[in-house]
Amino acid sequence: MPDHESVRRLRACAQALAGGAREASAEAVVRRVFAIQAQEPTAADLGIRVRGSNLTAQAIRTAYEDERSIVRNWYMRGTLHTIPGDDAHWVLQLLAPRILATAGRRYQQLGLDDDLRRRADQLIRRALAAHGPLTRAELTEHLTTLGMPPDGQAPFHLIRHAALTGILCHGPQRAGEATYVLLDDWLPTTGRFRREGDDALAELARRYLAAHAPATSEDFAAWSGLPATWARRAWKMLAESGAITEYGALTVLAGRVKLPDSSDTPDVRMLPAYDNYLIGYRTRELSVPALHQARVRPGGGLIRPTVIADGLAIATWTRGPGSRSIQVDAFEPVPPQTERGIDMEKEAVVCFLRPTA
Repeated sequence: MPDHESVRRLRACAQALAGGAREASAEAVVRRVFAIQAQEPTAADLGIRVRGSNLTAQAIRTAYEDERSIVRNWYMRGTLHTIPGDDAHWVLQLLAPRILATAGRRYQQLGLDDDLRRRADQLIRRALAAHGPLTRAELTEHLTTLGMPPDGQAPFHLIRHAALTGILCHGPQRAGEATYVLLDDWLPTTGRFRREGDDALAELARRYLAAHAPATSEDFAAWSGLPATWARRAWKMLAESGAITEYGALTVLAGRVKLPDSSDTPDVRMLPAYDNYLIGYRTRELSVPALHQARVRPGGGLIRPTVIADGLAIATWTRGPGSRSIQVDAFEPVPPQTERGIDMEKEAVVCFLRPTA
């Protein structure tokens, strides 16, 4: 039976967060980990930075807007993630029907019936074709022509509905604000990957394991938002193809179990809020000490920015005024080598944020 430290080190290395693993570009980071949690744009950028080698905020913007090799939209669990651009269509086709089905009650509460959602989709498509890219406020102004009040949650849910039905995705930033564009214009469907049905399900599970293993089908279900029965079916398909193997009670991709070389110098990383290393599993018991779980997840769905050393959470951190200082709140006294690693990461984060401060 593998011990907790071995599992944690394998997971952190898979996420390019331990063993010195870092990727050379934003695209390479996202392709390695498949999805970066992206509810908040700066946190998403920091999630890419921490897995990369000397990446700048501008380099990440270039990957989003010029190369279009990565894209931000609603995917796993119906929340915003950044994924490889050429995976956008098949992942959306796999996940969106389940997300839309679970949103039905909320649509009813907001008075967004089938006909209104259909008309909103058509209006959004026309507006983006004629005037895009458009901000949320600009799309909301168009939606008011359907009798929709500009305040409240209805406009957001209609924009998200248009994303889930394959009409739009996030496009370039304008003065620091997100805009939306037509998905098929921004990312033509001639991408490398065209998958559907069980092939898409098995591929999503394989990508998950490549970035998160050792893990279980329950972890995959929690991460993806898909039913446990779907997750078990994905595991069965991967097992029948010989793509996975057991690692104690957990699962890994066949031929992928290699612990990073141990080092006397801890690999210290500063994760942003909601980082998928901390929420990519059903529980956080292997990455966050039990005594300090509440400091990382204090309630209300919040996952705080966290410092890890060799994959283990050792502190939380906050940004000071103007992003020019970092305050670290260690769970316990840290040894000098770890302290040096924290100082290096603090300096790197401040330098990364300074251009946008």
